[in-house]
Amino acid sequence: MFLPVSWEETEGYLDFVLIASDAYVDHPTYGHAVIARVVESRGFKIGIIPQPITDDDYRVLPTPNIAYMVSGGVVDSMVNNYTVSKNKRKGDVYSPPSKQGKRPDRQVTVYTKTLKRLFPEIPVIIGGVESSLRRFAHYDYWSDSVMQSILTESGADMLVYGMGERPTWDILDRLSKHIPFHKIRDVRGTCVAINGDEVESFRQKGAIIIPSFEEVTKDKMKYAKAFRLQEINTDAFNADALIQKQANGKYVLQNKPAFPLSEEEMDEIYALPYERTWHPMYDEEGGIKSIEEVKFSVTSHRGCYGSCSFCSINYHQGRRIQKRSDKSIIDEITMLTKDKDFKGYINDLSGPSANFREPACEKQIEHGVCKDRYCIGYTPCKNLKVDHTGFLKLLEKARSVPGVKKVFIRSGIRYDYIVYDKNSNVLETLCRHHISGQLKVAPEHMSDRVLKAMNKPSFSVYKTFADKYKAINTAIGKKQFIVPYLISSHPESRVEDAVKLTEYLKSIHYMPEQVQDFYPTPSTRATCMYYTGIDPDTLQEVYVPKSPKEKAMQRALLQYRLPKNAELVKEAYSLCKKDTPQTKKTAQKKGKVSNKVAKNKKYGKIK
Repeated sequence: MFLPVSWEETEGYLDFVLIASDAYVDHPTYGHAVIARVVESRGFKIGIIPQPITDDDYRVLPTPNIAYMVSGGVVDSMVNNYTVSKNKRKGDVYSPPSKQGKRPDRQVTVYTKTLKRLFPEIPVIIGGVESSLRRFAHYDYWSDSVMQSILTESGADMLVYGMGERPTWDILDRLSKHIPFHKIRDVRGTCVAINGDEVESFRQKGAIIIPSFEEVTKDKMKYAKAFRLQEINTDAFNADALIQKQANGKYVLQNKPAFPLSEEEMDEIYALPYERTWHPMYDEEGGIKSIEEVKFSVTSHRGCYGSCSFCSINYHQGRRIQKRSDKSIIDEITMLTKDKDFKGYINDLSGPSANFREPACEKQIEHGVCKDRYCIGYTPCKNLKVDHTGFLKLLEKARSVPGVKKVFIRSGIRYDYIVYDKNSNVLETLCRHHISGQLKVAPEHMSDRVLKAMNKPSFSVYKTFADKYKAINTAIGKKQFIVPYLISSHPESRVEDAVKLTEYLKSIHYMPEQVQDFYPTPSTRATCMYYTGIDPDTLQEVYVPKSPKEKAMQRALLQYRLPKNAELVKEAYSLCKKDTPQTKKTAQKKGKVSNKVAKNKKYGKIK
């Protein structure tokens, strides 16, 4: 059964009401569904109001006895509503019928302020991606300004950051012991507002005071230092509590992070009684499109120790791997085979990085992730444990489930981790059984200067992977390709770097159909670089392409064949004093280049 969405389904009483920023889809890839089922599993009554717009929408369920919960959705509302060019998006796959207009900008703040106006006596707990990534003062790309914590901006009573199950369990356990909600202030994985006269007592208990909202607004170096303190205090085993003063004189206290979930706890969460589809209220509008990608996909784990500069997973889910048991995963796949719409294909079996199934090293288990180094990235740690054994066993079990024709790995493969594994046939296994024509990987760029800023491996690692991939497919008689994801205009990327990338793409006869301009989203290391011009790790200056002309030029270079990009490509090559691929080809035909160049059949290869 779906959870209540109308008064008639509630018998007039609820402990919690959850305001969902996305349409109500009762599936474990949607945060609102998970948290609501977690609450229900502990014996509390909860209902869901998805995407309210009018005041009357907030009254379709009884006023909750304990608190409102506001889920920030799968995607930050500003990313969901606007392109990187700040143009309004035309669609919204998380809303019916895939159209804009169902969610406001800055949805968590809008929902919370409305709740505080309509029901001022009822506490409000906020969570999800939008809340988690905006828990401290942060640069907001869309307003081009630093905004204060969403906790104090919205007026919420508590913010749950990261993945919210354990903090929710802790809150519910205390409520079960009849502890009043307003006295619950020290739950791991939560932030609460405190007064100035409370700061010293928390500081004496070990909390770190980070630069205030006013300081980070006025001083970009202090912004970078504040962000660095936030980023290195994300692991439950070695993090400190953090305190930051906000614009209204209030202080945000971030309690220490929640401890990671055990394998058994992960299994419990994914075994809750989800309906695994959209609520029937959306049937007349054709349902919710976003379910198409995940209905027959399976999440194997959470967390990623890749620590890419432009990715928010490190800040939200953390670097520690939290995995489900093989049995839990196989049980879910078996259940999916019984669905009337199942055609034999598991669309994806993965987490943020599919082949990260174990901790990065043994030290992590007891001491947490290191504050002063990365596990992998541009330069892998000497303690990195490279082992695909468990991953390969899981894949074998999955493709052996009766009724399964193929299990695809479509997202999140770390090609560098595969290259570093000298004793595994993982790539051959993927090529033989888990790819259909193409494998998507993310080199992101080919300039080592840019890759270092991204905390991605050197381009030589990608080349090694690509050569190995080609050799394996040739050996097994399959014609399969790599589809590389690329980012333009990332911090440290200059026009000359984009030109070099274009020359490489030309050499392999490839032009991406889609290119992602760097999108400065809240609380990533790269966004900190974008705003401050400072690398928060080194506190050294970095180059940031910001002018619309240069950003357009870098994007055009990656799609160099399109006629509409011809002038920008020509100008970029002129700035770098290089010939464009088109002028080189013309000159070669006319014999106006040296014999040495003319004989180079792979013209444009990077030397």
